Amino acid sequence: MKFMREYINEILKRKDLLIYLVKSGLKAEHRNSYLGYFWWLLDPLLNVAVYYFLVGIILGRGGENFAVFLVIGLIGWRWMNTTVNTSARAIVKHSSIINQVYLPKSIFPLAASSTQVVNFVFGLVVIAIFLIIFGVMPGWQVVYLPLIILVQLVFLLAISLFVAYICVFVRDIDNILSHVLRVFFYASPIIWEGGRLPAEYSWLVAINPVAIILDSYRAVLMYQTNPQFGGLLVIALSSAVVIAILLYFYSRNEHKIIKAL
Repeated sequence: MKFMREYINEILKRKDLLIYLVKSGLKAEHRNSYLGYFWWLLDPLLNVAVYYFLVGIILGRGGENFAVFLVIGLIGWRWMNTTVNTSARAIVKHSSIINQVYLPKSIFPLAASSTQVVNFVFGLVVIAIFLIIFGVMPGWQVVYLPLIILVQLVFLLAISLFVAYICVFVRDIDNILSHVLRVFFYASPIIWEGGRLPAEYSWLVAINPVAIILDSYRAVLMYQTNPQFGGLLVIALSSAVVIAILLYFYSRNEHKIIKAL
């Protein structure tokens, strides 16, 4: 435990580096883009437009306020998707720095996760615009929104630390992740409603953490109901345990990471 505390203190001492990595990550995302940071708003809007056209218009499967339903699901998923993809390469990407200076390796996936939080904030602006346009008024349950965001952040931190660590030793995982994420995309109620599944498959949504988080967002923003407190609690506690275990693995295997790079 003492070794673990020392490792966490080392991370806290490097908070300036963490802030620098977050700022540089934000600048690098659209450095050569003509529209620059405007893409943080335009990208989710285009994403929603494409799926609304395919599902709502072509297939005719959208229900009431489907555009709002869709934008909440896609923006919540976009945060997950971009965080996992950027975190997978977080350590390998900075191998030249790591081989020259000692730094806690976990700081890199933590920085990647923190960078995507800013993107999600812009996504919340897009959600607010859709709520206003379609006249959907959240109830008092919207006070639970920061709680849901915090649970998703802890969940993504756990995933980020895991994929970044694994990808150092098994580089092929980075290529497999896109396929795994695609499975989760279609297995989660992002562009379709969970209630439309046959009864024998409804348990897939019930145990899917992505579904629990997205349904909780919709509950407080669209339906004026409480989020899934039980599911969110399980996700938060299990993610916190995973983070603690992974930080221990990082602290005990820093030398192995350097050798693998």
